[in-house]
Amino acid sequence: MQLSCPMPKFDFDVITLGHGSGGLLTHKLLQSGVFDILKNDLLDQQHDGASFELNGRVAFSTDSYVITPAFFPGGNIGELAINGTVNDLAMCGAVPKYLSLSFIIEEGLSMKEFWEILVSIKEAAQKANVKIVTGDTKVVEKGKGDKIFINTSGIGFIHPKANIHHNNIKPGDKIIVSGNIATHGIAIMSVRKGLEFETTIESDTVNLNHTIEKLVTQFGGDIKFLRDPTRGGVASVLNEIAELTLLGFELSQHNIPVDEQVEGACEMLGLDPLYVANEGLFLAVVSKEIADGFLSALRTDENGKNAAIIGEVNTEHPKKVLLKSRIGGRRVVNYLPGEQLPRIC
Repeated sequence: MQLSCPMPKFDFDVITLGHGSGGLLTHKLLQSGVFDILKNDLLDQQHDGASFELNGRVAFSTDSYVITPAFFPGGNIGELAINGTVNDLAMCGAVPKYLSLSFIIEEGLSMKEFWEILVSIKEAAQKANVKIVTGDTKVVEKGKGDKIFINTSGIGFIHPKANIHHNNIKPGDKIIVSGNIATHGIAIMSVRKGLEFETTIESDTVNLNHTIEKLVTQFGGDIKFLRDPTRGGVASVLNEIAELTLLGFELSQHNIPVDEQVEGACEMLGLDPLYVANEGLFLAVVSKEIADGFLSALRTDENGKNAAIIGEVNTEHPKKVLLKSRIGGRRVVNYLPGEQLPRIC
């Protein structure tokens, strides 16, 4: 087949699990492949959703969920699929309204499990106040899937006070995380075959749109940037925006909230919490003038009780993320080079 566009030089001849990690391989695949060949002004925003005009400012987002196991402490793939797309829209400063829902089901999935997933989808949609308005279902032969995969797409109207874009970030802005990091990833690992260990950790999957709507209403354009750090965790998100803005991001390890059990599990498994996936928290970059007020407001919300200011934007180390350790040393926090936790969302 004659290709109309010459293929760029990739580091690998085949797709590997690492290309789905949210880390360095994902970044290279997107930058050299997807973003380059499909380039347009909306895709160039490189956000979790696209913002555009359609009888008003709207946001659109899509995501696929292939998590294993499909049922995990604190939730299942159904509510994860709803919350994930709702949250991607909220990170654009949008109020989510309508979702599509598509299933790829492996032959042999029990009707009981399918019904439990459907019920959780309904409950998650009701909590987020969104309507599922269209969808699709396919069934594949046994052995050609892994119980069930779900795709959700969503559309929402951007809040009139929202102006979320990485170009708004300036030196001196503060970096805020809405809660304890790495909880979701460790909850999944706690029930992975061969890696099970005793823990009470549950996934943090939850819809964040009501929380974000209240914050945008109160603080408007002083909220420069929002992102939910799912695959690749906090480190990957900050590396992405450091590269896009040409600015430096410095974190304080002492201020980063991590549950004690989660931190212990990470140490046992040899994982860095900064790279572990999250599903119920967000990162915000806000102007320094409103940082304390933003944090206080967030901590009054159910989804922000453990929120903290974890760092600051500067010009001292462009395109780099640095971490100041608890004992005062500094290290560069790079992209995750490969796959740390496959099939995590």
